[in-house]
Amino acid sequence: MIALVRTMPTRRLLEVLAYVGAWLVVSVAVAAAIFVNSERTVEIASHEATLSPDFSGEVVARMGPVLPDLRMPSGSRIGIEVELGKTDAATLEELTARYAAIASQPEGQIAVAERAVTAMALAALVQGAVLGAVPLLVWAAIGQARRRELYAGLRTRGGIAVSGLAIVLVVALVVPFGWGRTDRPAERWTSLRDFVGPDVTLPDEVADVEVMTDATTAQSRRLVESAVSGYQQSLAFYSEAAEDAAFLDLREPEEGETVVLMVSDRHDNIGMDKVARAIADAGGATAVIDAGDDTSTGSRWEAFSLDSLAAVFQDFDGRWAVAGNHDNGTFVRSHLEDLGWTYFDDEVIDGPGDSRILGVDDPRSSGLGNWRDEKGLSFKEVADRLADAACAADEDGDRVNTLLVHDANLGRPALERGCVDLVLGGHVHVQTGPTAVTAEDGRVGYTYTLGTTGGAAYAIAIGSKLRRPASIGLITYRDGRPVGIQSITLQTNGRYDVDPWVELTY
Repeated sequence: MIALVRTMPTRRLLEVLAYVGAWLVVSVAVAAAIFVNSERTVEIASHEATLSPDFSGEVVARMGPVLPDLRMPSGSRIGIEVELGKTDAATLEELTARYAAIASQPEGQIAVAERAVTAMALAALVQGAVLGAVPLLVWAAIGQARRRELYAGLRTRGGIAVSGLAIVLVVALVVPFGWGRTDRPAERWTSLRDFVGPDVTLPDEVADVEVMTDATTAQSRRLVESAVSGYQQSLAFYSEAAEDAAFLDLREPEEGETVVLMVSDRHDNIGMDKVARAIADAGGATAVIDAGDDTSTGSRWEAFSLDSLAAVFQDFDGRWAVAGNHDNGTFVRSHLEDLGWTYFDDEVIDGPGDSRILGVDDPRSSGLGNWRDEKGLSFKEVADRLADAACAADEDGDRVNTLLVHDANLGRPALERGCVDLVLGGHVHVQTGPTAVTAEDGRVGYTYTLGTTGGAAYAIAIGSKLRRPASIGLITYRDGRPVGIQSITLQTNGRYDVDPWVELTY
């Protein structure tokens, strides 16, 4: 291409550059017009939300008929308007509590919005590039002789009238697709600090947030104050816990070892995600295992919990998970799979530290791999099927080093038959193990149940602080096998309890 340009006559080169320049100008203009009129519907802040980009440089959240709208700088020339739609929250108090929890750990929701805006921008660029080439192709197709005839016709009175009409039509089509929306009346904004008054102390993180004051009631002001209070408590508790994690007395991995962080039963408590990541960094973990119950109901509104988990561990080498009994349906699994997490379909696959891992979703909610279409299987029948699969793999020389389930009882038969090294589970919200189990043939395996990482009472964990102690596990792998486990518990008062590292011997 460069050689062709070098040998091209100057006049021809200028024509080519003029065509390319015109194409770029038209394409960018058309792409920008398409971009600012794009929309995407995603799950944001437990709502079905519509995202509309613009070039305002601001993020505007349309909160609905009761709560006041919010806006803040986006940090770039690109802005976005978020229209919050339906939600399943039963009360405004419940909804504001969710807002407070999400605001204290916003990385997942930011990532969702960024992915949506990026997708809209790329789509607009592609469409703009195609549409930008249309007038140039038409220009070239007309030919030089015909263009001269048309140019001569433009000098006549009729030609001037037709040209003027064409310009008016183009302007009429383009202007409504302008650089910002003008369909809303003038809005009055005030800083959040002025809105809540001097009696409420605001953290620096919300210094740039503004509130729309039109039609604001005293009740909505109280709800905002409640959300701000919950946000402050949540941010302070979990941020302090994350900072303290750096000073925990954790075993340091030796050369050739791989450490994996284990979480389970988060139940939407995204505040603990930053704590779990801090513990992972302090313990040298480079991969993560999730034993399920990331949500309370498996509903789409709980996507914020999955987005937060994915954002916190997006740079880890491996991310394995199973769905728990509260992760009802297929949404949780499909959403995390789309975000790069690995689930299981009755096959032994590569695990952490050159090990082999097998996992199954809890049969009480989400089915069991390729067996999910077979109805009416009892928990025991599923456990026996799982043991058969693990033992068949062991006989074929593909031993299961880690069996990941939501309820460790599901892996008990496989352990008792000596077909797996370690069974990992959660479900009961109480830590037990690691406990050695000797099979009939003398082989030793271990079972380990992690408590609730979300600090959940029953299936509820959202709140400004823990409802019960929160559990994190660190599992060490060496030479393809799990060789040690260390348990960490964050108490409701913010104190850490670190158990000794337990060696697993075979």
